[in-house]
Amino acid sequence: MARRALILVEGHPRGNGLRYVQAAQRLGLTPITLSADPVRYDYLAAEKLEAIRVDTDNLDALIHECSRLRATYDIAGITGFAGDDESVSATVGKLCRHFDLPGPNPASIERCCDKFVQRQLLAEAGVAVPAYRLAADATEAERSAAEIGPPVILKPALGSGSCGVRLCRNIDEVTEHTTYLLGGKHIWRSSPRILVEEFAQGPYYCAEIMGNEVLGISAAEFGRPPHFVFRECTFPAALTDDEYERIADVSLSCLRALGLGWGPTCIELRWTKRGPVVIEVNPRLAGSPTPQLVQLAYGVDLITEHIKLVIGDEWDLRRTHSQTAAARFLIPDRDGILDWIDGDSRAAVVPGVAEVKLYIEPKSPFVRKGDYRDWIGHLVAASPSSAGTEAILQRGVDLIDWSITPFPTLGE
Repeated sequence: MARRALILVEGHPRGNGLRYVQAAQRLGLTPITLSADPVRYDYLAAEKLEAIRVDTDNLDALIHECSRLRATYDIAGITGFAGDDESVSATVGKLCRHFDLPGPNPASIERCCDKFVQRQLLAEAGVAVPAYRLAADATEAERSAAEIGPPVILKPALGSGSCGVRLCRNIDEVTEHTTYLLGGKHIWRSSPRILVEEFAQGPYYCAEIMGNEVLGISAAEFGRPPHFVFRECTFPAALTDDEYERIADVSLSCLRALGLGWGPTCIELRWTKRGPVVIEVNPRLAGSPTPQLVQLAYGVDLITEHIKLVIGDEWDLRRTHSQTAAARFLIPDRDGILDWIDGDSRAAVVPGVAEVKLYIEPKSPFVRKGDYRDWIGHLVAASPSSAGTEAILQRGVDLIDWSITPFPTLGE
């Protein structure tokens, strides 16, 4: 009998990739990664996992590779990771349709990944979103910002991980950031289009959804503006019953408006003076360490349950306990060479700390990007109360230290 395989399109270097592989193995599946550059994912070599180099932007090439694998394996399901290119999610949907396997609707995914189209569909459905405009150059961006009224957010119409996203407090900053985005430093995966939108101010929340069920809502804090780099994330958020219901209702309205509702979705919102305003709908599982937080808080393993859905099995989203789990991200305040970082082993044994993970090795160069790549590690903790979890996190963070030597300046 042929071994059952789970095909993973691309991976995730510092996030959920290894967890998907391990969950697949626990379910008796052979994980096989298809990637344009398998070397990106250290865990593939470390775990001696099968990986095949293939152009993952080429649907025909992926179909050919999966057809070849079917001669050896029983392909139980196909899934993948958005990473820094959310088009992977749509590609996975197309592969699933071709091979008659359970999967998301690729057309819905593509509409959702285009943030301008997403905004249009949500607004047409009566979902509260920030005021927005689409700009192709600096003149249009400046005019749009003036119409909306600064401060505004500028972001690529296609993208993820907060890459290229910036708060612009005046027209000069709009011009500056537009010049940066269009000047060749930002990597565009499609024709350059900039979304200019109102800065919706208020606490940030994210609804974690599987299928049409809101599993819970997290809260997060960002580092210093003008960028939006997560500093801390807590699950579940401290909300009143009414606040929870309003966010859940808006989130389910998003699914209906965008034709989603298969598999995982995470919906980002701000609680403003007019209530919950949708910032972004992501047709995928939230990045690491959110799945760990959900599992620590409620006992629901989102990754395992997602794989069950992918292979056509029944999932189980029942909560088995209730705690507060939180993650704190380690973010340096300067660029340079990381001389040393230590204390992670001490932090890992603090009671209540569930995980300490460092992303960067000593002697490595480090340059802040203003997005998720600014993290050099994270800590995860859980306890029966939010105050207890926060105290545990702080004890762990206080044990970790590092030194960065700034890059030499011209003339030194």
